[in-house]
Amino acid sequence: MEMRSLFEPRAIAVIGASSNPEKIGYRVVENIVQSGYPGGVFPINPKGGEILGLPAYASLSDVEEAVDLAVIAIPAPRVLEAVEACGVAGVKHLVVITSGFSEVGDLETERRIVSVARDHGMRVLGPNVFGIYSAASSLDATFGPGGIAPGPVAIVTQSGALGIAMIGKTATESVGLSAVVSVGNKADIDEADLLEYLVQDERTRVILMYIEGVKDGERLGRTLAEATARKPVVVIKSGRSKRGSMAAASHTGSLAGADEVFDAVMRQSGVLRAESVQEAFTWVRYLASTPHPVGDDAVIVTNGGGIGVLATDACEKHGVTLYDDQAVLAAVFSGVMPDFGSSKNPVDLTGQATAEDYARSLDAVLAEDRMHAAIALYCETALFDTARFADLLRDVYARYRERKPIVFSLFGGERIDTVIRDLRAEGIPVFGDVYQAVSALGALYRSKRWRRQPKGAIEPIDLPIEEIRGILDRARADGRAFLLAPEAARVAALLDLKMPISRVGRSLDEAVRLGGEIGYPVAMKIVSKDIVHKSDAGGVALDLENEDELVDAYQAILRSCRASVPNAIIEGIEVAEMVRPGIETIVGARQDQSFGPVVMFGLGGIYVEVMKDVVFRAAPVGRSTAREMISELRSYPLLLGVRGERRKDIVAIAEVVVRLGYLVERCREIADIEVNPLIVYDHGEGTRTVDMRILIKQPSGGEPT
Repeated sequence: MEMRSLFEPRAIAVIGASSNPEKIGYRVVENIVQSGYPGGVFPINPKGGEILGLPAYASLSDVEEAVDLAVIAIPAPRVLEAVEACGVAGVKHLVVITSGFSEVGDLETERRIVSVARDHGMRVLGPNVFGIYSAASSLDATFGPGGIAPGPVAIVTQSGALGIAMIGKTATESVGLSAVVSVGNKADIDEADLLEYLVQDERTRVILMYIEGVKDGERLGRTLAEATARKPVVVIKSGRSKRGSMAAASHTGSLAGADEVFDAVMRQSGVLRAESVQEAFTWVRYLASTPHPVGDDAVIVTNGGGIGVLATDACEKHGVTLYDDQAVLAAVFSGVMPDFGSSKNPVDLTGQATAEDYARSLDAVLAEDRMHAAIALYCETALFDTARFADLLRDVYARYRERKPIVFSLFGGERIDTVIRDLRAEGIPVFGDVYQAVSALGALYRSKRWRRQPKGAIEPIDLPIEEIRGILDRARADGRAFLLAPEAARVAALLDLKMPISRVGRSLDEAVRLGGEIGYPVAMKIVSKDIVHKSDAGGVALDLENEDELVDAYQAILRSCRASVPNAIIEGIEVAEMVRPGIETIVGARQDQSFGPVVMFGLGGIYVEVMKDVVFRAAPVGRSTAREMISELRSYPLLLGVRGERRKDIVAIAEVVVRLGYLVERCREIADIEVNPLIVYDHGEGTRTVDMRILIKQPSGGEPT
């Protein structure tokens, strides 16, 4: 069912309406009445009577008019009965304000509420919410402070208390709202459902979301990507949860902390993630009232060299490009600035600048098509009339607001603080901190770039999925939650990943024979289902040049592994071709509890857990996205070639990333797959998969431990 009747109901019932001003049921009815909602309002209270001038009904069945939306604010033990009554009455949406369900451990009742609602074709918002506000229908069905001003920003919040505080914050920040929705426990309706409506809502220019936890992350990621293609979405995320249960068994799992994956998926979806509520409000206020720039180049106009340098640093941090054609800058500003000023960007009018100097310089930026945004900075000086400057900013902003982005940053004493406060109340983007000002402009530019950049296509890949599933099924039938080395090698071959030649020796004599057949140098690795991280247990030996070294390493591996894992069943020692050196990387993919299939790439080898130089994406990914992941590493310059080295085979790395991501998306029974290390050679020489491990989901859906 679509969300329109939630935001634009024809009639609304309040179950638990009260004549007691101290009750939530009273506040909800009061806000509905005072917000000017034009539809029918039906307070439901067994005592009947009158509430805020409206006749109260003993039960919903007594209401003759069709009700689209019912707000439930009664004790938890009576909610399920009320839901059943709403279903019989043909209600379309429920807003369950009542708490006391899954948030306190009663998940069963919450599930029954949703089940009964779905049986009657209803959708449930909540439980444990403060309600919903919708400017589309002049409806304030919350128990918040009331008096919400309509405007272009929609807020979706998982926290009730923070959401109510946000309503108050919008009033002090002069931010008008198109909608405010509290999602609470998200037993049924979640952020993705609400986004589908808000992205179509013409009143909504910017969406602000506060998220604590994600349930269906795959759908949320897709919906966010669709939304950000049309309008900016700003997200605040809290609650950095514990590492998943895969941490002990997989580098990918241990590195895939909930926040790391969340952050990657948000960026992949074009979301602007704010670090604080204040930053989020700074962004949404600016995004909602500012035109998108037609180009990338901004100009700084200042009366102080120091603050101009700070602004330049802020621009680099927040991705704002500064216009740098010195000839054009000189031509544009030579006639509008003092002789003692500098036309370089930042354009420095010096401390002797007058209000008229500012006005002429900013008008020059506005008139020049090659300059796409302005950053106007002001340091208070004794020579400047601050009162006149406030009027100047009003006048400048009035000319800019429909044509080009502009931000103002003022720094000074009490008079400047007063100017900032007064102008912000008028909706003018004035800031006391230059980084805050440039941050807002940077958010605008990131949104613009996302909407205009080509989205990475996911090319179809022909992989033998059913054959790989057969290998997984046989391992599960054998009672294993992982693949043995020969099985993993077979999967690698099916993925077209080149692994070293290797054989398993069951005895020292057999290992010596295999070393001679494969050819020195060789590597050796312990083979045991009880030893996952071989290096940590002393189960790996590399660069064995001859038989004597092989014999010594064989005995050392057995001693070390038996001491490290005394009860381990050792099946033998793998003797493998020694791969020539290259850059060690890691590629992994897994089923994330919140976002489903994800893929990871990073600097690999034994130091991966220490360096943590890794990036994630929701899977599957196309080749362009895989290359983007690679370029985000801090160690990316190593792959480009340093100190005379040649560029590495980035195309070959991307192919491995794509194939592993595609595999975990198609084979959901794979809990985790990891290639570590993936040795990367010079461009055109490809990669070698030194080791690959695959963990399998259990039939119950759990992950191996």
